[in-house]
Amino acid sequence: MTAQTFDSTLVSGSRASAAADTAHQAVEITPADLRRAAWTCSLGSALEYYDFALYSLASALVFGPLFFPSKSPGLALIASFATYSIGFAVRPVGGIFFGALGDKYGRKRVLLLTVTLMGIASTAIGLLPTYQQVGIWAPLALIGMRVLQGLGAGAEQAGAAVMMTEYAPPGKRGFYAAMPFLGIQIGTIIAALVYCALLFGGRDVVVSWVWRVPFLLSAIILAVALYMRLTLKESPAFAVMEEERAHEERPGLFGLLRQSWKTIIIGIGLRAGENGGSSLYQVLAISYIVHTMGLPAFSGTIALISAALVGGITVPVAGRMSDRFGRVKTYRAFAILELVSALPVWWAFSQGNTTLAAIGLSVGLGISAWGMFGSQAAFLPEMFGARHRYIGVSLTREVSAVVAGGITPLVGSFIIAMVIREWPSHAGSHPGSLAWIPLAFYVMALALTTIIATFFIPECRNRDLLDTRDLIQ
Repeated sequence: MTAQTFDSTLVSGSRASAAADTAHQAVEITPADLRRAAWTCSLGSALEYYDFALYSLASALVFGPLFFPSKSPGLALIASFATYSIGFAVRPVGGIFFGALGDKYGRKRVLLLTVTLMGIASTAIGLLPTYQQVGIWAPLALIGMRVLQGLGAGAEQAGAAVMMTEYAPPGKRGFYAAMPFLGIQIGTIIAALVYCALLFGGRDVVVSWVWRVPFLLSAIILAVALYMRLTLKESPAFAVMEEERAHEERPGLFGLLRQSWKTIIIGIGLRAGENGGSSLYQVLAISYIVHTMGLPAFSGTIALISAALVGGITVPVAGRMSDRFGRVKTYRAFAILELVSALPVWWAFSQGNTTLAAIGLSVGLGISAWGMFGSQAAFLPEMFGARHRYIGVSLTREVSAVVAGGITPLVGSFIIAMVIREWPSHAGSHPGSLAWIPLAFYVMALALTTIIATFFIPECRNRDLLDTRDLIQ
């Protein structure tokens, strides 16, 4: 396999040959570079989603009594999920700040900053005192670390997607851009396995020190990710832009909003089913089957591991499908699957059976939600123009993360609490068990939003990455 550089298939008109020559002089990408970039971006994603899954599990299982003691377990759970949502609320700020830096100074430098911020914050959570030890300072410190996590995560996944889309050869962008997203499954599986080990050991993780161990292990992933990113070459497309437009102003936030508001709105709609569905399944569903349906915490982690294993297959397959059938058709197909599977999946959760819960989560999260995620990897970067691609993808991803992802566990927990209040019991079932019906319709509404959004975006597979215009004008 020969070295891959930007060639005339990526540019149009009379600029093609000159742009290809400039790209070749700026940076040459070998197969080894491509593999290194994929692994490096995957490790960053693994750290982000290790943190995400870890915090999700801790919010559902241990953070309530540790940091938000209350006579009402429901109120403690809501407070715990509120800190989870705070991390999402600040992600757009991180996306805007680091995204602008990425468009100005390069993808590599910003990816070094974001992974460092996430890793330090996650490790620090493992060192925090609890409410019993220092009172109100404990939840305040937890919120502070969650804010730092959110700021770093706000540009990490966007940067990985942009970097790999710009690294990948024509015709294979969907597949290679999806590879870093395997870090989601890697991080999720590691986090779930760690919690499984703790729970299987028979210890009460709420009253012992062992809940800290998973967070402290973030330092290991951080060290490996930093080492690999230091050896990474800059994105070829960014190198070309530096050569051709060294003195050209980037649009900034307000310029981006003027130029790209249509693209951003449609991108937010595209992510409603993916991000909102993923958040509901990965966070609230675990809490529902454990706290509402009475399954042991071990069952929740088993279901999450099962879904992550299925997702590890789904993500690269979805990326390959988007190369073959197009971004829009592939994305829409997985959104339709999420829509039609919502009712049977949440019914499975309501049965209080570990096997059914694992099957349901594997379908709802592992196939439908993460299928959209895998096909989205190259989709969003190809929607934006070259000069504001990083900040455009970051802003789109993170605003949608707040609107669709960050508030969904909080809204879902209020739905469960309302069902418990209005229908405390039903034919001898667990209080709140009927919440599966409105929660399923919640997922369906998110999926329907995404399906509608796919009809407002043209196909963008293999478009010119040096084009400064957005796909939607």
